[in-house]
Amino acid sequence: MTLETGGGQELALSDLLDRALNKGVVIYGEATVSLAGVDLVYVGLKVLVGSVDAVQRMRSAPRDRIAADAGEPI
Repeated sequence: MTLETGGGQELALSDLLDRALNKGVVIYGEATVSLAGVDLVYVGLKVLVGSVDAVQRMRSAPRDRIAADAGEPI
């Protein structure tokens, strides 16, 4: 299975998985179920997917470097 990127390049699913494990991916989501304006159920989810090596690199890297690598303003 291949995917096409915005630049017209093809990317195999295995390449995408390899990149995700090498860099690490954070998945964050939340949902609230309410009835008549009253919140009944709140579900929050934070998942970190990455190889052991990538997670250890993230833990040992300074916070400024992690933000710069992610393209976030410091």
